[in-house]
Amino acid sequence: MFTYETADQKEVRRFRIAQFNGRPATVRSEGSIVTGLVRSVQEVEESSPPRWTITIIPSPPRETTASPRPALRGRYAR
Repeated sequence: MFTYETADQKEVRRFRIAQFNGRPATVRSEGSIVTGLVRSVQEVEESSPPRWTITIIPSPPRETTASPRPALRGRYAR
């Protein structure tokens, strides 16, 4: 699990929408990029300005696959 803390309300809204829709979210933190499903979005109660802690379950990196057929070349005459 990856835990991320932010004070940006727009970012928190994006994470909540991703969590509600079951879509993966991407975070850039300290030079690393983490993509995965949002498990929780919790507000830190004793903070001023408000902060949120987001927990993400990272998904494994995708493997690139070659296209099943070669790309088309040239134009077709009609």
